[in-house]
Amino acid sequence: MKQAVWGGMALGSTIGEMLPSLWGADMFSFSSVILAAVGGIIGIYIAFNMSR
Repeated sequence: MKQAVWGGMALGSTIGEMLPSLWGADMFSFSSVILAAVGGIIGIYIAFNMSR
């Protein structure tokens, strides 16, 4: 379960970080940092629910 949560966090934050590049934002922009955090939280939530 622990590995699934870490994997969900990594995958979600990576996807969240890359989303702003679709509209031309930099990888270290404010929106990229915020979406990486949101993606990580969503990834943890999904991985936790799938591993139960």
